[in-house]
Amino acid sequence: MTAYKIDHLGVAVPSIDEALAVYRALGIVEESREEVAGQKVVAAFLPVGESRVELLEPTSGDSPVAKFLARRGAGIHHVCFAVDDLDAALSDLAAKGFRLIHREAVPGAGGKRVAFLHPDAAGGVLIELSEKTGHR
Repeated sequence: MTAYKIDHLGVAVPSIDEALAVYRALGIVEESREEVAGQKVVAAFLPVGESRVELLEPTSGDSPVAKFLARRGAGIHHVCFAVDDLDAALSDLAAKGFRLIHREAVPGAGGKRVAFLHPDAAGGVLIELSEKTGHR
């Protein structure tokens, strides 16, 4: 059985710099920022307790986050659960009949291996699973 814990909440924003104002007012400080070329976003991480908020700014008009912003506006984009063994988690979920966007891991922020479940699998919520590299 795979153990899950919340790694972060992904929030789609048109501008990370503009979005940071409210988090700074709450005393939450940006920990890191990086471009994730494969997802066509810049991601900024803000630690909150044992989890983080990930602000996602699109770098291209055809990125999934840009499409999300065009459809829904700024807001929660996904929930990310950390797993010890991403391959086992994906295998288990596929065997249980859940629709996956990725059947195999793709590169994510922070050097992690990630994969997404289709929102249809969770009542409209996009779920990301992440695993630190070096697991194997």
